[in-house]
Amino acid sequence: MDKKVELFIPCFMDQLYPETAFNTIKLLSYAGCDVTYNSEQTCCGQPAYNAGFWDEAQEVGASFLESFTGEQYIVSPSASCTGMVKKGYNDLFTQAQGHTNCRSVQQHIYEISDFLVNVLKRDYFGAELVGTAVYHDSCAALRDCKIKSEPRQLLSKVGGLEIVDMEGQEVCCGFGGTFAVKFEGISAAMAEQKVKSAQAVQADYIISTDASCLLQLKAYIDKHDIPIKTMHLVDVLTSGWANI
Repeated sequence: MDKKVELFIPCFMDQLYPETAFNTIKLLSYAGCDVTYNSEQTCCGQPAYNAGFWDEAQEVGASFLESFTGEQYIVSPSASCTGMVKKGYNDLFTQAQGHTNCRSVQQHIYEISDFLVNVLKRDYFGAELVGTAVYHDSCAALRDCKIKSEPRQLLSKVGGLEIVDMEGQEVCCGFGGTFAVKFEGISAAMAEQKVKSAQAVQADYIISTDASCLLQLKAYIDKHDIPIKTMHLVDVLTSGWANI
């Protein structure tokens, strides 16, 4: 029997990486899930929350919670937004009374690599991508969602792809939402450090489960015309599907 999944697509991906969102549906469907998407879903409130505007974040978060039943799996191709719901909502919605749905949503929401490996118990999807890659551990995935081995397990089954470690593997890329705006110089230097670490191991690709990190790194790569491509984990796992 197919697992019913409610899809949560973050604003960032909706506006800048819609193809990754469609690939998420393809991947989950291929994995045997019955996927539904509520087009009325809103931002989870993370930008306001991180900026210290908790009242506004709570208002946005309340609208977000109305978009999901809290009775089925909720899957997102973003560790950052998943982490916000799992942890940030503990600050915004503190009273049990009136926030039952919040607690249920928190219990049912998963970042996609976590869901594929730990819920569906699947790690092979027939993907093919030739080259050498490094996996960037986003801060949210590593620290908020405790995700580390899952993306690597999935990538290890991609035909033609070699995953190598780089120096500063768990160091932030410098995005950090508003951090990149408030501290532009520091942010750019952190992106430079990450990209140079990837260059040092001759990586063709930098892969991550957070599109925001990839945008940060791609900006530096494009500015300096560096021959490295950034890819979301979902896009890698659906690569080479033309013959399937």
